Amino acid sequence: MDISKLLHSDIEIKNLFDISKTRAAFLFEGIKYPWEALDHIGEAILKIGASLPEDEFDHPKEDVWIAKDAKVYPTAWISGPCIIDHGTEVRHCAFIRGNALVGQNCVVGNSVELKNVILFDGVQTPHYNYVGDSILGYKAHMGAGSITSNVKSDRSPVAVKSGEVQIDTGRRKFGAMLGDQVEIGCNTVLNPGSVIGRASTVYPVSCVRGFVPAYAIYKASEEIVFKTK
Repeated sequence: MDISKLLHSDIEIKNLFDISKTRAAFLFEGIKYPWEALDHIGEAILKIGASLPEDEFDHPKEDVWIAKDAKVYPTAWISGPCIIDHGTEVRHCAFIRGNALVGQNCVVGNSVELKNVILFDGVQTPHYNYVGDSILGYKAHMGAGSITSNVKSDRSPVAVKSGEVQIDTGRRKFGAMLGDQVEIGCNTVLNPGSVIGRASTVYPVSCVRGFVPAYAIYKASEEIVFKTK
């Protein structure tokens, strides 16, 4: 299947995310591709944090805001800038390294590590996940042990690829962009520059590179089929 013609339009923000499902909606205004927001997550968190109501959010340390109805287990480590929004659960031994905007009703599970990320509302990273330099859309789910690899082995800039088409991002660190309601199977590796289209499913133990179209099932790099809507 030749999907290269789909690349440019399908990886635009408007075709991946419902930006009403994140407090960082303003961060996506005026840009085309979601990775353009990665350098500005920290400053966006500081801007949002300063406006959060004190009767709804605790401010336990500098540049950290945690909703009073969020559940944060005592062994979790959270560094700022960071926002943990309403109804979210941060479980034992989670390691949030900063520049993390975690939306409403999310799950950050045991031994999960987050760094420079936006998790839209309803995102689940429940077990042993690494998510770095990435954006996960509304109700995206990462199966146990699945990770975003955010740096190439040769440290060269990351490109988003589909077939013979590629878009150079100019970024050395770039994990994955998961569209709304994406399902990532257990123990999957999303290689640098992976973009998974809205409502797609990736089989467990996959090694994904480049672009997966919306409403698709990724079984292997040469075996992508489309769901019946």
